[in-house]
Amino acid sequence: MTAPLHPEVYAPEADTYLLCETALNECRPGERVLEVGTGSGYIASHLQARAQVVATDISPHAVREAYRAGVAVVRTDLFAGICAPFDLVVFNPPYLPTREDERLDDWLEYALDGGEDGRMVIQRFSREVGRILDQDGRILLLVSSLTGLPEVIGLFEKEGFHSEIIEKRTVFDEDLYVLRITRRPGT
Repeated sequence: MTAPLHPEVYAPEADTYLLCETALNECRPGERVLEVGTGSGYIASHLQARAQVVATDISPHAVREAYRAGVAVVRTDLFAGICAPFDLVVFNPPYLPTREDERLDDWLEYALDGGEDGRMVIQRFSREVGRILDQDGRILLLVSSLTGLPEVIGLFEKEGFHSEIIEKRTVFDEDLYVLRITRRPGT
């Protein structure tokens, strides 16, 4: 029996399972994969049987949990300090719209708080991800209907990317989407 997760680490939920399932279908043998915001390491640990996987997380508790799960993990903000080009980048971002008075004062906040519109971290990710993505690389991004799917797609379009919905699942009061995001030709 495995030890319980640290209480300030996001435990795998429906969004985690959907993204993991999609990533397993998307990942090609031997690819270089980066999972951003790995949390418990659930997705990265499932991908490492077929790919070269590195994961990141800002939370020291999440880094410990992922390491315990056998994941090569680096404590950093998104992918700061990561240099290698990756074939596949997988990210289940903090996407919950969160008002100032709803904020928690713990590490779990980093896994949940997407800012006022739910897109604060996604916006920063969209601007910076091109630096570590191979020219022909792909991004798998989990997005919630609570975050605004057209707005998220627009963020990536602005940065020269094309997005397509490759999975959708309804969970409670939200729709979860997995986007495959690639560079537009010529960008």
